[in-house]
Amino acid sequence: MDSFRRDGLTFDVRDAGPADGEPVVLLHGFPQDSAAWDLVAPALHQAGLRTLAPDQRGCSPMARPRGRGRYRLRETTADVLALMDAAGLESAHVVGHDWGGIVAWALAAWHPDRVRTLTALSVPHPAAMAKAMVTSDQALRSYYMFAFQLPYLPERLLLSGGGTPLRRMLRSGGLSREAAAHYVARMHEPGALSAALGWYRALPMSGRDRVGVVRVPTLHMWSTGDAFLGRAGIDATARFVDAPYRLEVLEDVSHWIPELAADRVAELVTAHVRTA
Repeated sequence: MDSFRRDGLTFDVRDAGPADGEPVVLLHGFPQDSAAWDLVAPALHQAGLRTLAPDQRGCSPMARPRGRGRYRLRETTADVLALMDAAGLESAHVVGHDWGGIVAWALAAWHPDRVRTLTALSVPHPAAMAKAMVTSDQALRSYYMFAFQLPYLPERLLLSGGGTPLRRMLRSGGLSREAAAHYVARMHEPGALSAALGWYRALPMSGRDRVGVVRVPTLHMWSTGDAFLGRAGIDATARFVDAPYRLEVLEDVSHWIPELAADRVAELVTAHVRTA
C-alpha cells in the first residue's frame, strides 16, 4: 500500500517489511515527513515487523486542506485510524515522535482497542505538558508555538533566504546536512509550510479535545539534549498511564531522536513490541 484516502484527502504512506509481521505505525513530527524513520524501519523489518509510515496531514501533497480546524487533534488521529482501516488492521503498535507523539498519545487514550502498544518519543502526555507549561520553564521552551499562531509571518521568516532559518534550526540539533536539506525542500512545496503550521494553529481547538488516561503498555523516550521539551512534563507523564510504563532517557541526544538515535529506538521498540 502506497497511499490511503480519508475525507477527500489522499495520504502517501511507506508500507514495508514482512507483510505478515506485527504492524508498527510510525508517525513523524514537524517539520519532518516519513523519511524521519528511514534509519529505524530497516532494523524493525529485520526483527520481523511490518512498518507503515505515513506522510501526515499537511505533509502529503494531496492532504493539505485549508483552515486550522482541519488540523485539530481529532482530525489527525482519525487519519491514523483510516490508515489502519485501509491496511486491514484491527490494531497496531503505534510509535510517534514530536507531533506524531501527540497523535499517538491521543490515539491510545481514545481508541485503546486499536493500539497494541504505544511508544512516544520526546513529547510527554498532553496533560503533563499542560501542567509543565505553568509549573516549569516549558512555556519558555515552547515560545515558537506562540509565535506560530501569527498569520503569514512565520512562513516568511522560516523560508527566507532559501529556508536558511529552518535549515539552521534543524542543523543546530545535529541533523545531517542531507536530512535538513530534504525537510527544507519539502516545506518549500506549495502550501506545505502553512499546512504544517496548521497543527500549531489548531492548538486552541485541539486543547478542547481532552486526552485522558492511557491504558495500553507504554514506552516513553526522552533525550537530555532536547532544547524544546524539558524534564518536568516527562516526569509528570507516568501519572497519566494506567498500564505498564517505562521511561527511557537518552543521554546527550537532541530532539531529533529517530534520526540521531535510530539503532537505540529500533532496539527499544522491538523489545517493547515483543514484551507486549
